[in-house]
Amino acid sequence: MANQLLQQAREFTKRLKQKNDISQDDIDKAKNAISSAFANSTEAEKELLQQYQQELDAVDSHNS
Repeated sequence: MANQLLQQAREFTKRLKQKNDISQDDIDKAKNAISSAFANSTEAEKELLQQYQQELDAVDSHNS
């Protein structure tokens, strides 16, 4: 299950980085996916999720 959630978090983050028009709903969905994946992750997966969170924060700050 954690791997599927990790993949969702990765895909949401990847898609947001490629979009020009990003809604707050898009950002919230990505944050939720990262949060959900984090709960049941290994240490290595948590490191990846932290990276995705940083990338998402950068997208979010540019979107503001």
